[in-house]
Amino acid sequence: MTAPDRHTARLLEVVEYTDPLCPWAWGSEPVFRRLRAVLADRVHWRRVYCILFDHDDDPAPDSAAETAWYARYVQDISAHTHAPRARHLSRVAASSWPASLVAKAAEAQGTEVADRVLRRLRESVFVLGEPADTPGSALSAVSGVPGLDAGRLAADAASADVLERVRADRAEARRPIAEVLSVRAGTSPHPGTAKETPDGQHRYALPTLLLRTATEHRVVPGWRPYEEYVSAVIELSPALLPAHRTPTPADALARYRTLTDPERALLTDGGSWPPAGAVRVDTGNGPLWLHPEEAAARPAVPPAPSSGP
Repeated sequence: MTAPDRHTARLLEVVEYTDPLCPWAWGSEPVFRRLRAVLADRVHWRRVYCILFDHDDDPAPDSAAETAWYARYVQDISAHTHAPRARHLSRVAASSWPASLVAKAAEAQGTEVADRVLRRLRESVFVLGEPADTPGSALSAVSGVPGLDAGRLAADAASADVLERVRADRAEARRPIAEVLSVRAGTSPHPGTAKETPDGQHRYALPTLLLRTATEHRVVPGWRPYEEYVSAVIELSPALLPAHRTPTPADALARYRTLTDPERALLTDGGSWPPAGAVRVDTGNGPLWLHPEEAAARPAVPPAPSSGP
């Protein structure tokens, strides 16, 4: 099969509405990693950070009770997605802004760095149980990412330009297209109907993928199987999906640095597991596997500083 012309192929844009601290987005990582690998640089893939935990959210009157409730909520989601969850969650994230600013700032350092930064931010809450919800904890969580210029990241994340870009993301997420205002549940436990906001408007449910060309679009909201995303791509650009070689477990771990068991099943050719030197981190719902270099570079995420006596 002849490869599609790159200019023509990149007329397909994939917009991923997400949040670094969203449990459904974390559960969708295996599918999105595979889809990104298959599409590679044939599309323009853009992440929109929707700010799941906002500055103006009212604080819980009982933080311990809120944390216990949220831990059960994440546990229920992980029962569907089989994604790891932290054995102990220290608190509910105070804000999505710090992680979103760091994730957005990382985009200036290339796709690979940005992907690995976002992954570290997700793992801060769903593996370590310490959400990266302050500027300091977000930067600490991504320390040691290969190829990352940490000084530049810190400066960019604190800049007015990146703040404005995340504000634009937040606003875009609150202008959902009509199709997601009412979604048939089907078999998904999270069909992705748009969420009502406190001001009576709506935002995209997370995650949602919006695929569009100059003349058409398809939307795949909520938690969905890989095949639904493939169908949406084929409907818009039938020649876009090439034959894809599934990597060996060792190659996949070297590429992605960390793999969950659902990712191992979806992203590798099913060869011998674990690869030599892989480091196992046990969680509340299955292991996370680290490449040995990732394990050596990985920092602990410090708790958020106390707000006072």
